Amino acid sequence: MIEYKILKKSKKSNARLGVIKTPHGEVQTPAFVAVGTQATVKTLTAQEVEDTGTQMMIANTYHLHLKPGDAIVKKQGQIHNFMKLHRPIMTDSGGFQVFSLGFGRDYHVGKINIDAKELIKKGDQPKNVKITEDGVEFRSYLDGSKIFMGPKESIRIQENIGADIMFSFDECTSPTATYDYTKDALERTKRWIKKSLDVKKTDQALYGIVQGGRYKDLRIESAKYANSLDFAGFGIGGEFGGDKKEMVNMIKWVNAELDERKPRHLLGIGFLEDMEKVIKAGVDTFDCTVPTHYARHGSAFTSHGKIDFKKTKLLTSKLPLDKNCDCYVCQNFTRGYLTHLIKAREILGLRLLSYHNLHFFNAYVANIRQKIKKGEI
Repeated sequence: MIEYKILKKSKKSNARLGVIKTPHGEVQTPAFVAVGTQATVKTLTAQEVEDTGTQMMIANTYHLHLKPGDAIVKKQGQIHNFMKLHRPIMTDSGGFQVFSLGFGRDYHVGKINIDAKELIKKGDQPKNVKITEDGVEFRSYLDGSKIFMGPKESIRIQENIGADIMFSFDECTSPTATYDYTKDALERTKRWIKKSLDVKKTDQALYGIVQGGRYKDLRIESAKYANSLDFAGFGIGGEFGGDKKEMVNMIKWVNAELDERKPRHLLGIGFLEDMEKVIKAGVDTFDCTVPTHYARHGSAFTSHGKIDFKKTKLLTSKLPLDKNCDCYVCQNFTRGYLTHLIKAREILGLRLLSYHNLHFFNAYVANIRQKIKKGEI
């Protein structure tokens, strides 16, 4: 199990400093959670992930079930031993894949979509995913075989993987869903999160996921229901409306209903410009693929903005990546060398930018923690 303690509450916002104690160490909150979908933060070793100041990682239940198989992860001593990461780990439930492989793929939309029109009506089904009252039938992208995942299956897989914190199974809804569809999906999610709690057999912590789309009454209903159950913490999931301002309001609706003595995790949101906003709304931890995703496309985040290392003009630069950053990359390599690696398509370039970006994101949140400590936000 885990323990959560609030160390300080802001007088200016809903931000708070805290600590989550897990069997694999403590997490000082607020904290950025690195995404390690397939038991790896892409391009980096577990030791390098730790060296970037990463306190916690989240892995993907659906993908680890397909590759290499959760039973194999269990036989290897579970995920911490499997990947040799000596930090707390979360596993999502597979609920996001209900959206991303379903209506998200059908309509080419993400969790935040300004132009999304209401297209999905109550009773509609995605093309490649079948949603039932008991769970969801997927088609494996490896061989096309059928994979059924409901609350019981999701929890069993997560118990095999062995993360410190698991998430209840849910349906992540689309920005293109109507109110009636979202309400119907929420009723399913309420049954599924309760079932997830009922079937859990291990002492791993289980977070209850809050859904309800962009609809205030449904978000509040979902938060109240999750709060009524014996979860160790909460995950705020689903789509977040048409813009970031709307997202912050939605988080506030939810957090107003949740027990403040339990940690709150925001699923899949974590651009730099989001961080202070969601933390001030009361979020304790949040995950996002941005640091490593952008690195693999040749971009690095710095104290002076984003740098695109695919640009030839940087080849002659002798400057460090970011003179204000104390990470290994900034202390040892020039912008010219990094540009050479990216333009030459060398793997080392992806590794170095991933390392820096992850370090930069962790340092960014550490600075926010200091601001809360000083009473600045």
